Formats: sequence, structure tokens, C-alpha cells
Amino acid sequence: MKVYINPGHDLEYDSGAVNPNSGLRECDVAAKIGAKVKEYLEVAGCECRLLQSDNLYYDSDYDDRPVAVCADADTWGADVFVSIHCNAANGQARGTEVACYSRMSNGGNLAQCIQDQIVSALGTVDRGVKEMPGLIVLRHTDMPAVLVETAFIDNDDDAALLTDKWDDFARAIARGVTDYEQMTL
Repeated sequence: MKVYINPGHDLEYDSGAVNPNSGLRECDVAAKIGAKVKEYLEVAGCECRLLQSDNLYYDSDYDDRPVAVCADADTWGADVFVSIHCNAANGQARGTEVACYSRMSNGGNLAQCIQDQIVSALGTVDRGVKEMPGLIVLRHTDMPAVLVETAFIDNDDDAALLTDKWDDFARAIARGVTDYEQMTL
């Protein structure tokens, strides 16, 4: 299986969400987890491609980079697309959720596999699989695509998980992808 891994945001132009107490940046967490997901999936026999970029922007004249990432995944012939992020809200919200274009699709199945693995492995609050068809990376990819919101970076308890258990997140995401692969055989 060919897996396109897209750690969210960018180390230079948009760090994404930041924990107000520790300064932990979403782009750094996503990069670290994404690189390890790639490593685990390659050991499992998957072919992987990794490209970090900001992909939360909706279609507008502001930025065409997310569409370019989708086009790259399509051209490469990825079987699945996994974007990795950290959520943020009000400092109180906690948990994991995985977004897909439609729950009643292969993308929805992939999202559920990843959600189940993260919640089981890390004990995060289960915020469920969410349909978010407006997200560029879910709408402009030809393959099943998900956007993983690992945990809330602006919540100190979740941020501690992202700092101390980042490898557990990576393993859980990789297991979710391989669970999905087994489901589709």
C-alpha cells in the first residue's frame, strides 16, 4: 500500500496552534509524529511519501499549497492520505478526533481505524470521527483521506501526552492504517 503522510502546518511560515504555557508548536509535533509514522509503515511493508505543509485553509486566493499537496498525492498514486495535526480550542477541550470527507466511505473506514487505535493506545477522550468535506485535503484527493487531530495542544494535559507519548501516537496511527489495509484486502 502507498501511504501519503502530510504532517500539518509548516516549520517556517505557519506553525499552527501553540500551547500558551509551554510554547509547544503544532508543526513540530506533527513533523515528529509524521516521520515516525512513515518509519513504522515502511517496516510494515508500505511505501510512504511524506510532505509537511499547511493544509487547513479552505479554497481561496490566500494559498494554493494545500491543493498542490493533494495533486502530488494524486500524481504519486497514493492509496491513502493521512494528514496529522493537533487540535486547539479554549484550553479546556481534550481528546482525539479524525476527520474524513464522508463517514460512509473508505475514508470514513480509515478514519475509524485510526481513531480506535489512538483512543485505545493513549486513553484520550474519544471525540469520534467527524465529516468535514470542506477541508481541502479531504475534498481534493482521489484516494481515501483523513485528517488526524491527535490531541488538543492548548490543553496542558493533552500537550503532555503530545510531548511524552508522541511515539505512541505514531504507532497508533500506523496501526490504524494497517488495520484499514487488512479490512480492504
